[in-house]
Amino acid sequence: MGKSRSETLFNRIAPIYGLFYDKQKKRFGEVIDSFNNEIDWKSYKRVLDVGCGTGALCSALHQNNLWVIGVDTAFKMLKKASKKNSDVHFIQSSVLEKLPFNDKIFDISIASYVAHGMNQNDRKLMYAEMSRVTNYKVIIYDYNEKRSLLVTAVEWLERGDYFHFIKNAEYEMKNCFSEMRECFSEVRVVNVDVQAAWYICTPV
Repeated sequence: MGKSRSETLFNRIAPIYGLFYDKQKKRFGEVIDSFNNEIDWKSYKRVLDVGCGTGALCSALHQNNLWVIGVDTAFKMLKKASKKNSDVHFIQSSVLEKLPFNDKIFDISIASYVAHGMNQNDRKLMYAEMSRVTNYKVIIYDYNEKRSLLVTAVEWLERGDYFHFIKNAEYEMKNCFSEMRECFSEVRVVNVDVQAAWYICTPV
């Protein structure tokens, strides 16, 4: 099977992402600390980061004494992630196919700024697979509806599904079904930044 368009793109831009690693890690850490009333990270042990990129979120989670695995399709992203995070395990895999993990093996799984770049059908596949491998909470960390002009322009140029996602994110998650079963029994939306939200989902 050949590389997907997104995998090729993210392999190409991995060096650029690497330049923002420290800033991303700092911001992720601030959000985790600021919203620990929403997610009590100390109550959990095993976390999966889906679409982990260069591993900035993995590092921020690991600093909270969590055992973290990061998965991504882009090998060059994972190569940079491994160099910066020797205590985190990284695996090249796609959430759109069956991940190499048993059911309910992770306490929490999180996908940061991944969902909005997918089409609607692929998002449903991601929600279902994250629900399968997760015991307690699935967090879709992504844009809310308060978008900026710059983000609007960039996403329009990328031709992704950003505009549909931000209008329908909560509805999609609440109405996700896999093998005739709901993906999630509950979805809560917590705005963690001016333009970002945690969509906190409880797996079935």
